[in-house]
Amino acid sequence: MHVALISPPLPSHLSTHLVLGEALVALGHRVTLLHQVEVGDRALPAGIQFQALGATSHPRGSLAPLLARTASNKPWSVFGVIADMARNTELFCREGPAALRDLRVDCLIADQMEPAGGLLGDHLGLPYASLACAVPMNREPHLPLPTLPFAYPGTERERQIVQGATQVFDLMMRGQGKVIQRQAQAFGLGERRTLDDCFSPYLQLSQCLPGFDFPRHAPPPHFHEVGPLRSPAVREQRLELEIDPRQPFVFASFGTLQGGRLPLFRRIAQACRQLGVQVLIAHCGRLEASAERRLLDDGATWVTDFAPQEAAIARADAVITHGGFNTVLDALAAGKPMLALPMVFDQPGIARRLERVGAGICLAPTLASKARLTQALGAVLADPAYRRAAERFVPITQAAGGVAAAARLVDGLARRGLERAS
Repeated sequence: MHVALISPPLPSHLSTHLVLGEALVALGHRVTLLHQVEVGDRALPAGIQFQALGATSHPRGSLAPLLARTASNKPWSVFGVIADMARNTELFCREGPAALRDLRVDCLIADQMEPAGGLLGDHLGLPYASLACAVPMNREPHLPLPTLPFAYPGTERERQIVQGATQVFDLMMRGQGKVIQRQAQAFGLGERRTLDDCFSPYLQLSQCLPGFDFPRHAPPPHFHEVGPLRSPAVREQRLELEIDPRQPFVFASFGTLQGGRLPLFRRIAQACRQLGVQVLIAHCGRLEASAERRLLDDGATWVTDFAPQEAAIARADAVITHGGFNTVLDALAAGKPMLALPMVFDQPGIARRLERVGAGICLAPTLASKARLTQALGAVLADPAYRRAAERFVPITQAAGGVAAAARLVDGLARRGLERAS
């Protein structure tokens, strides 16, 4: 069977889809990633094919500005990101039907953040799975969306605030909502306006670990929290550092898009020096050699572009993160407490969930002075309650099933779809 992957062009989302695609290839399926041409420049796992779209609307040179807007810390950049999302949805809906027919695709894996996947699946009569690479966007009354920086509401007043903020979010997303509505009508699918209007009625997969998200009262019966989707090859990587066992070791990373935050990294290095902590800073290629030298002068023990994240976290006593979902999941899977410095998009919402389970401390980057960082990191390292709360997720991760469970579920969906078609 032929499975197509439909994802936003963001590195973390693409990586998650490709790991699942790799597992499906191992089960004997043909897998193709559809996207604008520059996405195909990245190394793809063996057996995964690429189909370019948008030669005119998304030519070479258009991806870098999109990623720059996503990484920006300027508040108004979010509107450019929403416009980018709308253009991507237009692209998939405009060119996707012909491409999927020509490729003879049998099943789709559609990212929750790319509504075109669900629209195309219903339009073409294909079974499709929705994949939540980030905290699920499934709505419930009074439940804060992960894109909102709110704790779980405990009073009627707090629930009203969440409801009002959700309405503001929908207003901000109006550009993409209009695209969803227009394409749904063009495909003869009736009224649709929001992301969750495009989620799969057949199978929904989430990287979230059971117990990490806010309590849900009515998840769909076909909703599965399988935990982090990671390639077995990644788990074989090793961290080649001479770490002194007499001193705490901390791993600090802001992910693939936020790694250029030099002033914040400098304060982290200075705080680690004051605490007598070894720290590995991974900036994901966002800093130049001169910036690396400044971090070493400030107190960083090691500075690199990329580090084997799971291996680094496995050896760490604590993790400093931007609150990106993949890093948070990897830390929980390893039972490591965190100091989270949430920056953009769903990171503040993830931080609220991290606080709720007690596995770390969250600090706004704008308030993260050297003194506050020193105090917060010192508390994470000294108080065993944070470590115990994180360690509670180690057996939960093992039981969730990860990529093997997700691949089996998609395999079953694809086979059921093939049986119905025949």
